[in-house]
Amino acid sequence: MLDLSLRNPAIFSYAFGTLAFVAFGIHLATGSRGGARAAVLLATIAASALWAALNLGFALTEGGAWWKAQAMLDALRSAGWLAFVIALLGGVRRGSQWGPALLLLPAAAWFLPPGAPVADAGVSRLAFGVLLGVSIAGLVLTEQVFRRALEQARWAIKPLCLGLGGGFVFDLYMYADALLLGRLDADIWAARGFAQALVIPFIALATARNKDWTIDIALSRGVLFHSTAFLASGMYLLAVSAAGYYVRYFGGSWGKTFQVGFIFAAVLLLGWLFSSGALRSRLKVFINKNFFSYRYDYREEWLRFTSLLATRENNISAPQRCIQALANLVESPGGALWLRGEQGSFAQAARWNLPESQAREHPAHPLASFMRSTGWVVNLDEYREDASRYPDLKLPAWLENLAQAWLVVPVIAQEDLIGFMVLAAPRAAIDVNWEVRDLLKTAARQIGSFLAQMQSSEALLEAKKFDAFNKMTAFVVHDLKNLVAQLALLLKNAERHRHNPRFQEDMLATVRHVAERMNKLLLQLSTGSRGAENLLPVDLALVAGRVLQAKAKDARPIAIEAAPEVLALAHEQRLERVIGHLLQNALDATELGGVVAIRVFADGSRACVEVSDTGCGMSEEFLRERLFRPFQTTKGAGMGIGAYEAAQYVKEIGGALEAQSKPGAGSKIRVILPLHRDPAWQDRQQREVA
Repeated sequence: MLDLSLRNPAIFSYAFGTLAFVAFGIHLATGSRGGARAAVLLATIAASALWAALNLGFALTEGGAWWKAQAMLDALRSAGWLAFVIALLGGVRRGSQWGPALLLLPAAAWFLPPGAPVADAGVSRLAFGVLLGVSIAGLVLTEQVFRRALEQARWAIKPLCLGLGGGFVFDLYMYADALLLGRLDADIWAARGFAQALVIPFIALATARNKDWTIDIALSRGVLFHSTAFLASGMYLLAVSAAGYYVRYFGGSWGKTFQVGFIFAAVLLLGWLFSSGALRSRLKVFINKNFFSYRYDYREEWLRFTSLLATRENNISAPQRCIQALANLVESPGGALWLRGEQGSFAQAARWNLPESQAREHPAHPLASFMRSTGWVVNLDEYREDASRYPDLKLPAWLENLAQAWLVVPVIAQEDLIGFMVLAAPRAAIDVNWEVRDLLKTAARQIGSFLAQMQSSEALLEAKKFDAFNKMTAFVVHDLKNLVAQLALLLKNAERHRHNPRFQEDMLATVRHVAERMNKLLLQLSTGSRGAENLLPVDLALVAGRVLQAKAKDARPIAIEAAPEVLALAHEQRLERVIGHLLQNALDATELGGVVAIRVFADGSRACVEVSDTGCGMSEEFLRERLFRPFQTTKGAGMGIGAYEAAQYVKEIGGALEAQSKPGAGSKIRVILPLHRDPAWQDRQQREVA
């Protein structure tokens, strides 16, 4: 007899399930547009409603006829759900050849009704095992529907997968428990009607999102791999459950202890199998060989390959990522990369799970020559069996002694051999056919382009550093040229005025000044400091006055107009050199009788020093294209670096150079700097003057 404490919950549960399935079936029938999938779904809902009603009858009467009838309807509704999911998968057209065969499981359950959840019921373990298999098959198919659905279709299919998956999980739990204990658990059975009714809202939502159940489905290797692993796990658990029962049955008083230990060991074994890289590799090879005409899912492989190359990790270099990306294509656990160095020979540049090697391969040796001329992937196992397959190839001793070596893949960039990669033997045996070779050669070319681009970027960065150093050197050489000119002029005048005390004082002051300038230039060259550090307020009128005094011996008159207290932040000596260079250019461009002028003034927030002349002038093209570019000059003995250095320095401290000129009408060069207002500095200057 059914326990009275469970009868009322069972009646309520299956009554609720009956009403829910009937209501949902009426809703589907009134809104159906026809079609095979809609017909299968409607028939399954109708079978579920009748199944729930029969269970309700059994709960009310405990009649054996009610139980046998509900068991047959349960098998029918299970077959209906499996058929509906198989229809969504597309049947045999999409590679589910074993899908229809799963319908035999509920068909077998039709002839093997399990015992009812009553105290005197007989044990029907075979029926429980079959129904447990139905639950596992349903979970596998449901999981496959979700994984094979395209990204844009998953929103519509997700509620169905959640609902059906939940129903199959409940049945899996109920029948696994029944298989272990030899009878249905009455508490679980009583809750089943309510649990199955809870699936209806999910199916209703999926039906609303898929009016005609037209869902885009695509088969991928990842989906098949996970589904196969899931199915194998289910079969394994079935076997463990059966073995666990017999361990307990024949174990006597120790039976339950043995059963618990056995199941725990089996779960540990399953965890180890799932974490085994070798097993995963063998499973992938098996699936690729037996389920697909092509071994690789090229889209997935290429996305994974490029993603790994683009990944940036501090502890993994770019060459190591290249090794991993290529090795993953053939399930290889390690590899090493040899790249061509500056001397032309190939040396190990990176390694992954292979020992370090000091071996170098000369480009004229047989291995490098063979790969350069053929571009072939060398299978070392194949070479050892029959070397005639690789004509003109002779392996170096270091490679023959590398026990883990399996494949040698040339790395080519723009038809040039820049290196080669040695891959370790895979976890599972792989037939290196034309498809594998083509994929490896294509991926290696991509790696070659990646490495060549990386080397070019490094060379460009190094060239930029040298360019900056050369630029600094050019500035220093230009300044040294001016200092040498001063010393040469001093030496020339010394022959005539060496006994003149005033000349001697001027000579010592000039030599001291030149020595200080040269020491500063050497410091600047060694530290590379040319930025805007250590800027101080500079009185532009005073700087212009000193420049004018240095040029006072020139035959051409120089006019000056300087407003007082026009300040700018700068390095005083360097700014003096800039203005001196501009003034010297103006003097060189002006013939005798011409006028050269310096004007210092403030223009709003700008401090300006303007050097003008009435000389030969410059063309518009020269002003635009050449004036402030390095190594451009109109002087016979000039270096063409002075105007460029002046413009660069003024730019570094936040200013600019402006030029106006016309051929035959003279030129006007203006140094523009931010005007600096510092009342404290001005007060200090006034006190010093007073």
